[in-house]
Amino acid sequence: MQQTILTYDGTFNGFLTCIFSCFEQHIKHPIITPNQNFENELFGTPELVITEKKKAERVWKGLNQYLGTAGQNMIYRTFLSELHGIENIMLNVINYTFSAKKNILTDYSDNDVLTLSKTAQKVNREKHRMEAFVRFQLTKDGIYFANVSPDFNVLPLIKTHFTNRYADQKWIIYDLKRHYGLFYDLNSTETITINFDSNTPKKELFTTEEAAYETLWKTYFKSTNIEERVNMALHIKHVPKRYWKYLSEKYL
Repeated sequence: MQQTILTYDGTFNGFLTCIFSCFEQHIKHPIITPNQNFENELFGTPELVITEKKKAERVWKGLNQYLGTAGQNMIYRTFLSELHGIENIMLNVINYTFSAKKNILTDYSDNDVLTLSKTAQKVNREKHRMEAFVRFQLTKDGIYFANVSPDFNVLPLIKTHFTNRYADQKWIIYDLKRHYGLFYDLNSTETITINFDSNTPKKELFTTEEAAYETLWKTYFKSTNIEERVNMALHIKHVPKRYWKYLSEKYL
């Protein structure tokens, strides 16, 4: 018997539409995967699911009824992990929720619930680290720019934080791994894409004052750092090496 493979556009509403289709068509044990990750399966029958906002909203409303806002946030954060096969873990948890008709997210005896909880926690930690470690540089266009490449797709989660914190200046946070970013224009924060010219020297993009500030900050960091008291293991625990590239005092 062939297994049904539901492919979708990679959006959260697209995923929720897949969930709706599973219930509507009584599909048993499907595989849900983004279009870009689909590979022909020997025993699989692919079926493209077109995103429908109304269907997605019905599933989302049902989840709120049993899981509340906190549970919805866990589901959404887990989705943003982009881990391979995570959609099917989420499907199992959602099926469990609707069959039990109650909040089951503390039932850690269920392996899928436990995996979802741990994944949501990892995404949440990445969100907080991005909020702490993002560093802006002033471009010649008067826009503060920061590039990031987080492990998970956390830009949707940090949007409100940076919009509120830097409401008086234009800024862009760009995810180099996922090729999109957030742009705040003093009125609203929108999603953008940028075609980067890799041949353009950095000095042509940023102001001379920005370069001077970075040098000053590195000098200050060195002067206040007592090498004899450095606890590198503790330092790496609080600031993992993969985040050093965002810190002026590290990469200069």
